[in-house]
Amino acid sequence: MALYEYVTQDQLAGFDKYKYSAVDSNPLSVYVMHPFWNFVVKFLPTWLAPNLITFTGFMFLVLNFLMLAFYDFDFTASAAGHEHVPSWVWVLAGFFNFLAYTLDGVDGKQARRTNSSTPLGELFDHGLDSWACIFFVATVYSIFGRLESGVGVATLYYILWVVLFSFILSHWEKYNTGILFLPWGYDISQVTISLVYLVTAVVGVETWYQPILWHFLYRDLFTFMIIACSFTVTLPMSLINVLKAHRSKTLKHSSLYEAFLPFLSPVLLFVLSTIWVVFSPSHILELQPRMFYLMVGTAFANVTCKLIVCQMSNTRCQALSWLLLPMTPVVLLAVTGVVANESLLLYLWTAAVILAHIHFGLSVVQQLSSHFGILAFSLKKPNTD
Repeated sequence: MALYEYVTQDQLAGFDKYKYSAVDSNPLSVYVMHPFWNFVVKFLPTWLAPNLITFTGFMFLVLNFLMLAFYDFDFTASAAGHEHVPSWVWVLAGFFNFLAYTLDGVDGKQARRTNSSTPLGELFDHGLDSWACIFFVATVYSIFGRLESGVGVATLYYILWVVLFSFILSHWEKYNTGILFLPWGYDISQVTISLVYLVTAVVGVETWYQPILWHFLYRDLFTFMIIACSFTVTLPMSLINVLKAHRSKTLKHSSLYEAFLPFLSPVLLFVLSTIWVVFSPSHILELQPRMFYLMVGTAFANVTCKLIVCQMSNTRCQALSWLLLPMTPVVLLAVTGVVANESLLLYLWTAAVILAHIHFGLSVVQQLSSHFGILAFSLKKPNTD
C-alpha cells in the first residue's frame, strides 16, 4: 500500500501502455559518451538494479551541494580576501559530478542489459534529474561566488530559472509530441563543469578573476553561455519539434490552452518566488541565497515530476500544483512583514517543501512498484506471501 495514491487509476492504465521514445542527436553524446557508457556498463554486476544506479548518481550531486554548503554556505568563499574552498574539495566535486553524469548515462543501459526496463525506471531517472538542477547550479555558483569578482545573488536567481525552464521544455515537448528530445546543452555542460572543477583545484579561484578579453570576465562568460544556450538552442529546438508535430498532425493536444497548460504551475511558482525576492522587507535573497535557491529548485522539481507522470501516462496535465496553495500565504506573510523573522519562515517553508516532495516521490515509487509487481531497488521478485 502506497503512502498516498498520487497516481490515479487512469494514469496507471496509461503507464501500462507506455513505450519509451527518445531522440538524442547531440554529437558529444552519440559519438563519445554513449560508447564510453557502453564500455562502463559491462563492469557492473548483473544483479545491480538500474534504479539504485540512478539514485547513487543523484546522491553524488547532493553530496557536492552539501560539501560546498559546508565550506561556502553564503557563496562568499571565492571572493578576494576570504578563505577559499580547499583544492581537494574541487577535485572531489569534479570527480563526483562526472561520476554522477556517468551513472545517469549507464542506468538505462543496465536496465536493457538486465531486461528490467520499466516506466518506473524512466520516471525515477527524470524525476531525480529535475531535482538535480538546483544542486548542480548551486555548486557551480561557488566557483565564482557573489561578491566583486562573482555573480550577484539576484542574477544567479534568474539564471537558475533559465536552467529550470530549459529542463522542463524537454518534458513539455514530450507531453505534446510523445517523443523526448534530449537537450544538447546537458552533456556539454556536465563535461565542461567537471573539467572546470578540476582546473579550479589546480589554478585556484583567483584565475577566474582575470578578464578573458578587455573587461569581459569568466563570470560573464558563465552567464552568457547559459542564457545563450537556452535561448538560441534549447528553446528554438523545442518549438521547432512541436511545430513539426503540429504540421504532421501528430500533436497530442490541438488546443493552444491544453498544449501550454504544463507551464501554468511553473510560471505561478516563478511569480510567487519573485514577489518574495523583490518585496522582501529583509532582502531574503541577500540573507539566505542558498536556502532560497533550494526551496525554489525543490518546488520546481515537484511540479515537473507531476508533469512527467502525466506525459508518460498520456493523461491531462493538472492545471495547478497543490504546493502553490500554501506557498501563497507564506509569501504574503513574508512580504507584508507579519512574520518578523523572515529567515526562519524560509527555513520552515523549505523544510516543508522538501518533506512534501520526498513524500510524493516515495508514494509514487511505492505505488508504481506495487502496480508492476517489482522492487524499486532490487531485481529480485517481491515476496507475495
